[in-house]
Amino acid sequence: MTDPMALVTDSALGVAALIFAAKLWRVRRMWALAFVFTALAAFCGGVYHGLGDNTPFLWKATVMSVGIASFFLLAGTHRRLATVAALKLVVYLTWMTTHDGFIYVIADYGLTLLIAGLVHPAKKWVWGSIGVSVLGALVQQAKLTIHPKWFDYNDLYHVIQILALWLLYRAAASSNEVRRP
Repeated sequence: MTDPMALVTDSALGVAALIFAAKLWRVRRMWALAFVFTALAAFCGGVYHGLGDNTPFLWKATVMSVGIASFFLLAGTHRRLATVAALKLVVYLTWMTTHDGFIYVIADYGLTLLIAGLVHPAKKWVWGSIGVSVLGALVQQAKLTIHPKWFDYNDLYHVIQILALWLLYRAAASSNEVRRP
């Protein structure tokens, strides 16, 4: 089944992520890389949804890119988390080689957000992103839709995630610990 609107909404998510990455590149390189890999995931996911289920390699690229984005987000939150982030990435990538469920993507990324929410200096922005991401995940997993053919649950999820990414960008931009990696 193809979903042309997902190509549009995923592309919008990818463009937003690239804009945030560019704005953070000089001051928060690890988080900028998290946004770059989020953009890659969004573009791959958009093409996957747009072309249909006959492109499983694009889905693998999507879920793997989100895992790498999660790694950079966690490692960039605090230097002491780099080893935890690396171990979590190895476990995630190993698991996802034989699994495809988006619920695993949500679980991995959600764990990263929870840890970031506990230790990041701009907690209010991170927790705001967590709240919006939870809302998006609930919409996606419950398959809530505005219109089943023209704007389905995946499309709505992508739009909600743009707001969640903006909140993460605000966390990075407002952090008292702005440093070069």
